[in-house]
Amino acid sequence: MHWLASSQWHTIQPHQGFGDGFHLLKQSRFILVLLDSRIDLEYTPMTTTTTHHEQEYLIQRPEGPAPGTTQQADVQTEEMLVNMGPQHPSTHGVLRVVLRTDGEMVLEAVPHIGYLHRCAEKIGENVAYYQYIPYTDRMDYLAGMNENWAFCRAVELLADIELPRRAEFIRVIICELNRIASHLVSFGTYGLDIGAFTPFLYAFREREYILDMFEMVCGARLTYSYFTIGGSIHDLPEGFLGRLSEFLDYFEPKIKEYNDLLSYNQIFVKRTADVGVISKEMAIRYALTGPVLRGSGVAYDLRRDNPHSVYPELDFDVIVGQGEVGQLGDCWDRYIVRMKEMIESCKIIRQCIEMIPPPGDEQGNYRVKLGRNFKPEPGEVYVETENPRGILGFYLESQGGPMPYRCKARAATFCNLSVLNELARDVLLADVPAIVGSIDVVMGQVDR
Repeated sequence: MHWLASSQWHTIQPHQGFGDGFHLLKQSRFILVLLDSRIDLEYTPMTTTTTHHEQEYLIQRPEGPAPGTTQQADVQTEEMLVNMGPQHPSTHGVLRVVLRTDGEMVLEAVPHIGYLHRCAEKIGENVAYYQYIPYTDRMDYLAGMNENWAFCRAVELLADIELPRRAEFIRVIICELNRIASHLVSFGTYGLDIGAFTPFLYAFREREYILDMFEMVCGARLTYSYFTIGGSIHDLPEGFLGRLSEFLDYFEPKIKEYNDLLSYNQIFVKRTADVGVISKEMAIRYALTGPVLRGSGVAYDLRRDNPHSVYPELDFDVIVGQGEVGQLGDCWDRYIVRMKEMIESCKIIRQCIEMIPPPGDEQGNYRVKLGRNFKPEPGEVYVETENPRGILGFYLESQGGPMPYRCKARAATFCNLSVLNELARDVLLADVPAIVGSIDVVMGQVDR
């Protein structure tokens, strides 16, 4: 910090600066000097007839270093606890994060959850297997189809039910569509978190086409309950696959537009590169899954590494972060994994359109006929499914009755959120929304 001139009294015109670290706050009858309380300021009109620009301001320098020398000074600040949420757009739901701050620096971030707890798992132990399917929609309400599939797979394994081939292809097509819709919401809202509004409008424009097709299939646009134990409640409607192909032709070129608009925008890159870095070791230690894990360079995807349904027959790549614009495992890597996964989902859907059996024969049925009084044999099972936000697992125990004896969900976003406290240390306050948004939490799945 440099002292002003050398004499005891110094003259400064109203619109001149004070040098390094000094600023004037002009009010009606006095002037305030910020950041240094040792300076006395006097306001003295030269004459009663002078104009505003002719008035001078006199600053008295206290005893200190010799003129022309530099003195270092540390501004003392006080730590504050700041509540980010639970009503905050950047927390993507009713998430409350308590930030311990020192000025603009965040020293600690502690997530507080439970604001959307609805006893989802306990409800599963008090309703029939069929009746619990609509509750799974409400867990991850941006990927309801994937939630339905994860629970139905667990029940089908528990009851040793084998699905027709057409039913498996229907599930893969619908769930990959829902993966695209979910990643579009993540893309659009992440742009909002950083300060870009336009990508949000583009993302929801494309997502509406997908919701229109879901409405074709089951009549719903958010909470679907389309899958059931043994298949789906309806077959694909006539003309659906043709409309789906038209959507893919329209959508795939849009991803390049998104990358030009946001992904490689210099402001966006500066806000996300080298921020919130998760190393491979940290990702494994915290049991992270999904794009958060793959963004750190760990190529683990249940669709390839523990395949189910018809995924072993499909050709697709597992997208991982590569540190393209910054350090491996930063916020940008987690973001770009979701963008590239939309391309892979389009590839998977196109293959399914070519391979799906026509309706009519034994393998062309869309479901297995089961009795209304469905009672699996006593036993237990734990099944994991690769969802848009990571691995969703269901543990079910049957004692031979019409309701599960035990029902427990392993939610990806719950585990992924646990790393926030370590990521948001010694970062700027403006970095916290970028870090939270890169995790892509859905509080319905976290709290359950």
